[in-house]
Amino acid sequence: MATISDNLQVVTARIARAARAAGRDPFSVTLLAVSKSQPVARIEEARAAGHQAFGENYVQEALEKMDALPGLEWHLIGPLQSNKTRMAAERFAWVHTLEREKIARRLSEQRRAGLPPLNVLIQVNVSGEATKSGVAVEAIAALARAIAPLPRLHLRGLMAVPEPTPDVALQRMR
Repeated sequence: MATISDNLQVVTARIARAARAAGRDPFSVTLLAVSKSQPVARIEEARAAGHQAFGENYVQEALEKMDALPGLEWHLIGPLQSNKTRMAAERFAWVHTLEREKIARRLSEQRRAGLPPLNVLIQVNVSGEATKSGVAVEAIAALARAIAPLPRLHLRGLMAVPEPTPDVALQRMR
């Protein structure tokens, strides 16, 4: 049975091959290990194998892991409610699911001055499905303009999860 270390080596090698094939430096790509629902021991195993970046869906679950495993880079990849913005602003390095100006303002206001700006991604609903989170493609520019002057946020790009399809070419177009 493969270990977490073995799996990380395999995935890292695949990323390196894909990056080189695309003309990119493999070190410019960050593998984000989604650690939601995983016990601290498994995350520690990944850290021991050299992995540093972890994604969590829920602020509360992440806080327990952050306390047990200091020094890692934590990304919020799940929805962010207004009542959780202070904890997210104080403890995460990244928020991947920013979709409202109100949340952006709260994150910027609540990020402590001694911390680097919070890296944020605008979550985009590329499928247009009402059940999916994110801003409409047409609303990206307006939200980006609203985020740009916020001093404690660093807009790094977009995050989108397209609807699943077996057509690889269609996946790449999206």
